[in-house]
Amino acid sequence: MKQRIVFIGDSITWWGINESDSIGTGYVRLLHDYLKVSFPHREFEIINKGISGNRVTDLAERWEQDVISYHPDIVSISIGINDVWRQVDSPEMEQVLPNRFEEVLENLLIEIKEKTNSSIVLMEPTIISEDILGIGNSMLKPYIKNIHQLAEKYNAVIVPTHQAFISFLNHKKNFPLTIDGVHMNSLGNMLMAKTWIEATKDMFE
Repeated sequence: MKQRIVFIGDSITWWGINESDSIGTGYVRLLHDYLKVSFPHREFEIINKGISGNRVTDLAERWEQDVISYHPDIVSISIGINDVWRQVDSPEMEQVLPNRFEEVLENLLIEIKEKTNSSIVLMEPTIISEDILGIGNSMLKPYIKNIHQLAEKYNAVIVPTHQAFISFLNHKKNFPLTIDGVHMNSLGNMLMAKTWIEATKDMFE
């Protein structure tokens, strides 16, 4: 029986998708390969719906088409980086502040519960700068708190990716995880995949 998993998010999820590769070269690719080799007796369909620059409001606009219509078994959501970063690099835009972020994300989770039988995986936003004390990482904190509250309310699995990155940076500062403070290098993608696998292991037993 085929198990369909939709990964949705921003450029961190999208990473490497092109005309000939619909899965990309980032953490979704690593998870695709891990699941294939770890469970050869199962059939997985991995769908990558990351789009560069997306905020949670952009996910809402494409939720029916890119999530609900697939009737996935698992939906994995990674969002929040651009909701914060647009406040820094594009202050003239209408911003998605923490309360709005929580409201929109909750509506998306409600739709999953009402329209599908999907299990939900919520990934913490990773980092904005490898400077742990940077303003972007500080601004992420209320968004991460909202994600945890919604996970508890809607029985979602939390992937503690932000915590994993901060912990790694505290111990391995000579090994960068990103190419620019946000987008992952191979090490960062591996850390995302590893954290996802550890958090969701009970879903595949």
